[in-house]
Amino acid sequence: MTENLVAEALRGDRRALARLLSLVENGGLAAQEVMRLLYPRSGRAHVVGITGAAGSGKSTLIFSLARALRSQGLKVGIVAVDPTSPFSKGALLGDRIRMQGLTSDAGVFIRSMASRGAIGGLAPATMDVITVMDAVGKDVIIVETVGAGQDEVEVMDAAHTVVVVTVPGAGDEIQAIKAGIFEIAHILVVNKADLPRADILARQLAEFVNLDKPDGWHVPVLQTVAIRDDGVDELVAALQSHREHLLQSGQLDKLRQGQAQHRLMAALKEQLWDMVYQACQETDAWEEAVRTIAERRADPITVAKGLIARALSLKAV
Repeated sequence: MTENLVAEALRGDRRALARLLSLVENGGLAAQEVMRLLYPRSGRAHVVGITGAAGSGKSTLIFSLARALRSQGLKVGIVAVDPTSPFSKGALLGDRIRMQGLTSDAGVFIRSMASRGAIGGLAPATMDVITVMDAVGKDVIIVETVGAGQDEVEVMDAAHTVVVVTVPGAGDEIQAIKAGIFEIAHILVVNKADLPRADILARQLAEFVNLDKPDGWHVPVLQTVAIRDDGVDELVAALQSHREHLLQSGQLDKLRQGQAQHRLMAALKEQLWDMVYQACQETDAWEEAVRTIAERRADPITVAKGLIARALSLKAV
C-alpha cells in the first residue's frame, strides 16, 4: 500500500502525495515506512523559511513569491503551519484560503498543517513533510511559521534560508528589533512598504541588527509591497544569492550536518518514548510512577530513569 502511494507520488500524482503527507502527519509505523522509502531521495530542494509576527503579510508575500518562482519554471511546495482548531484539532486553513490563486497550478503544492500546540512556530511533523515534498521533486519548499509571536526560531532547524518579515507601524520598532527572531534571519523584509515609516524601519534594521553573519553572508534588508508584487523579484534574487553562497562557502554541508543531528535527536527521543510507553502498557508501572512522584517519594528524573531502565531490560529479554 505505502510503496504504491510512493510510486504514484513520484510519478506526479497529487492525490497520492496528499495521502503520503497525511500518513507522515499522523505518525506511527506508516509514517516510518514513508520516511524509509523517501528520505534517500531527498536533499535537493532549497528550503526557505518565512517567519514573522501575525499580520506582517507572510501569506500574501508567499503567494507572490511562489508565482515569481513558477515564472522561472521551478516547482514549489508550500508548508503553511496554522494555529490548531480547539474543536477539530486540525489547522485553521487561513493560509490556504489566501493562496487559492495557486491551487490551479500543477507546479505548486500547498499543505496546511496544524501546529498542535507545538512551540517555535512549526508543527511536530514539519520536517518530515518537507522531506516528502523534496523527494517527489519540488525545487523550492517554502515553510511559513504559525505567526504567533517573536520567538519562532525553530524554523532555522528546518530551512536553508530564513526570511524574517516585519511591517512598519506594528508598535515600538526599536523594541521589536531587540527580539531574538531577527538574529536567525538571512534576509530581512519590510513588507507593506507603502505604509508610513517603512523607510525608517528599514534604516533601523540596518543600523541596530547585526547583518554580518559569521560565514561571511551579509543580510540584505528588502522592502516589499506583496499585494502588488513590488520587491518580490529582488527577494527571489536574494534567495538565489544565499543559496549560491551556501554552496560556494561549504556552509550548506555544515547546515545539513546540523539539521541531521537535530533530526536524529528528535527521532531518538520519539523512539525512546515509544519504547518506555509500550513497556508501561504491559504493567501498571506508569500509574505507580505517577503516584511515586505525586507522593514525593522520588523526583521525576529519578523515576524517569527507572522507567527507561525497565524498558531497556524488557527489550533485552
